[in-house]
Amino acid sequence: MSAVGATLNVNGRPISLAEVPDDERLLDTLRWRLHLRGTKEGCRSGGCGACTVLIDGRPTLSCLTLTRELEGRGVTTIEGAPDLPAGRVVISAFETEGAVQCGYCTPGFVMALTGLLGRTPPDRRSPERLLRELQGNLCRCTGYAAIARAVERAHREAP
Repeated sequence: MSAVGATLNVNGRPISLAEVPDDERLLDTLRWRLHLRGTKEGCRSGGCGACTVLIDGRPTLSCLTLTRELEGRGVTTIEGAPDLPAGRVVISAFETEGAVQCGYCTPGFVMALTGLLGRTPPDRRSPERLLRELQGNLCRCTGYAAIARAVERAHREAP
């Protein structure tokens, strides 16, 4: 297996990594090399959304993304969400509506919704559309009612 160096912008900071194996997933880079453990490992197959981060503002599953493919790109994790206007709104909505339960899936939901709000013009988004876009994010604790309320609140309050 070969290794490469990579330079990323993670949560607004340039990060240089040496000797990243060609097959290393961004999820592992974030959690084990950079010690950003807010990004959760769920299924490792793209089926649950727990590992969602933003790459250049777009929600992306870090378990399906190779670190070597991200040279020069911007990565935002849940640790960087409070630095984004939409991130602050989404975090507040999840807290206010009690949409956290055990909290394992919460970072993925927060990042996916933050990315959707940040990339979708206000006149093109609705709570229903946002909820449809979040269908790939799974929660095993709730009936999704609190999450749906948080999405509606974030939609109302988002910039």
